[in-house]
Amino acid sequence: MTPRSPGTADPFVEHRSLLFTVAYEMLGSAADAEDVVQESWLRWSAVDHSEVRDPRAYLVRVVTRQSLNRLRSLSRRREEYVGEWLPEPLLTSPDVADDVELADSVSIAMLTVLETLGPAERAVFVLREVFDTPYDEIAEAVGKSAAAVRQIAHRAKEHVAARRPRMQVERAEQEAAVERFLAAVQGGDMQALLEVLAPDVVMVADGGGIANAARKPINGAEKVALFLGTAARLNIEFTGLPISINGRPGARLDIPFDGSTTALSFVVEDGRISRIYAMRNPQKLQRLDEETALQR
Repeated sequence: MTPRSPGTADPFVEHRSLLFTVAYEMLGSAADAEDVVQESWLRWSAVDHSEVRDPRAYLVRVVTRQSLNRLRSLSRRREEYVGEWLPEPLLTSPDVADDVELADSVSIAMLTVLETLGPAERAVFVLREVFDTPYDEIAEAVGKSAAAVRQIAHRAKEHVAARRPRMQVERAEQEAAVERFLAAVQGGDMQALLEVLAPDVVMVADGGGIANAARKPINGAEKVALFLGTAARLNIEFTGLPISINGRPGARLDIPFDGSTTALSFVVEDGRISRIYAMRNPQKLQRLDEETALQR
């Protein structure tokens, strides 16, 4: 391997946050994304860097291929998952929220939609729509022709557009809805809770068979409010803290009684919460204590 000149940054180190973001958007799991990044580093360390014309494109290609391999191996594991499967939530910094397109692409709502795509479709969509990667580079990364990639990109874009939240809401409006939600839940105020929830709100929970969680989505404001009011009715003390989850206003609920934590992500439309993602599987909550750097 050609030695690197003193003072020259290693492209892998320079682009590590980007590589993690690519892998995370393709896998929805920070743990698996970290494994992919590590595997990619081993491959990067084994090549002659002087022969790599565009290190960024090369590294993205390696990470994409590794992510595709892992996606295919994960499909069976997710089919056997207990209850609903939701992405692994990340505590993110304000700069992620400031990049509206990045925040939208890594939101729990979007990652959940991406789960409905096949591996190749997901890879093409992420590389094209999120990272604006040229079709020929995507083709090389996924092992298909540029013409095939264009067709896949078109289908994937239509698929996602039909399922993603349709309304773009200002961050201040999202934060206000989350604050009202937390105040109502902590105060056990059912009327206030009903007022902040959209009539057709859907709540999806992920306990992974480890933490108590609804095994199926809960539909409708009254049912969701009754479910969320359980702690108040049972006099279970808990703390609620607004935090940034995957670039969007979210919340963290901690219950000292059993030591459990819940990460909540929301979709807000017309000032009311239309979707709630409640992540309770403790194996997925390791990234709530330290901000994760994401980058396009």
